Amino acid sequence: MVTVPLSVTNIHIKIILMIKAITGTKDILPAEISKWQYLENLLRNIFENFNYREIRTPVFEETALFARSIGEETDIVSKEMYTFKDRSETSITLRPENTAGVVRAFIEQSLGAQQPLNKLYYIGAMFRQERPQAGRLRQFHQFGAEALGSTSPLLDAEMIQIAYYILKNLGLRNLVVKINSLGIPEVRENYKNVLRDYLKDKKDKLSEDSRKRFDTNILRIFDSKIEVDQQIMKDAPLLIDYLDEQSKNDFDVVKSYLTKVDIPFEVDPALVRGLDYYTKTTFEIVSGSVGSQSALCGGGRYDLLVEELGGKPTPGVGFAAGMERILLACENEKSLQLPEDSIDVYLVRIENGLELDVAEIASKLRREDLQCDYDYLNRSVKAQMREANKYNAKFVVFVGGDEYKRGELSVKNLSNGDQQLIKFDDTAALKQLINN
Repeated sequence: MVTVPLSVTNIHIKIILMIKAITGTKDILPAEISKWQYLENLLRNIFENFNYREIRTPVFEETALFARSIGEETDIVSKEMYTFKDRSETSITLRPENTAGVVRAFIEQSLGAQQPLNKLYYIGAMFRQERPQAGRLRQFHQFGAEALGSTSPLLDAEMIQIAYYILKNLGLRNLVVKINSLGIPEVRENYKNVLRDYLKDKKDKLSEDSRKRFDTNILRIFDSKIEVDQQIMKDAPLLIDYLDEQSKNDFDVVKSYLTKVDIPFEVDPALVRGLDYYTKTTFEIVSGSVGSQSALCGGGRYDLLVEELGGKPTPGVGFAAGMERILLACENEKSLQLPEDSIDVYLVRIENGLELDVAEIASKLRREDLQCDYDYLNRSVKAQMREANKYNAKFVVFVGGDEYKRGELSVKNLSNGDQQLIKFDDTAALKQLINN
């Protein structure tokens, strides 16, 4: 809260200006947090079933890390990053994605020397200064995985399988798995020349962004949502028709694996992904439940990234998924069936002067790992009972009256109305009653 004094003759008036959240950021309130916790618990369970281990990297890194890994000419680096200089004049960027940070940590902490294959996952906030829209914020949250150390296409397929399992376990039905292969860099560079030849007499008809991409990142023209670009690109030669033999064989393994584990997919030759570091397999899982921003997750192989960032040549593959967008899809499909929030016990004080007694009982119950609360506002018994119902308390413990003078507590089961007495100091009996 900011107060601004204004002088009007001899009268001082204070205008109170409310500070609001920055555009593109969002508070996650207690009423919503159960969905996030459910998703995070599901993620950890599935990742660990596949023997992935969590890694946590800083939310900001040196700007050069993202410029080198993502690509200077990508929209993320050229338009969307939150970049600033710190007091030592170092250029710092809030992470727009987390693969670069994980690879930096892999190199710096010599994880490859500790074991030949590192299977890692992460959950955290990312930052991009783009136009906020449904399921897309300027501070948003992603989870993802990276496997560093193997060229096996089985790992590519495993990444797709993990992402698909997560989304299916959230109850989402409207899912389409799209896959493609970008081949090795040499093949891709040759293909870019083929694509330039196709587009050179059509360049003037492309949108302004696509004309820029013609010179800087020509494959990204396939990503354009502008109709004139899409019409031009529908007859363009496709990279998949120019693949080397190894890339073809690896892609066949990926398709065979997905077929064997009953994951439906479609080959999308126009799927190129927006980051410069991808090689060979690339994939997206899209949903019809989140509007125009339909991609819930995406990823692929990046065999040259570790070397480009100063490490020893190390193959890698990974994916990332937007949590806000996934939760929006769950909301639109009404797929999450979460239990109602509740607490085990609400203590109701039925006479004055017993405030410390109530606090002592609550402390004992909490030490027994029971969720417990009581009134801090000196309210009536009726108001305290309303509060117990508001929190969906399973039991109410009444403190006071003749029973309490005899050293007993009256315990009421709010689901069936049963009521019984328990000795004041018999916390174990109370816990057993509540847990049963």
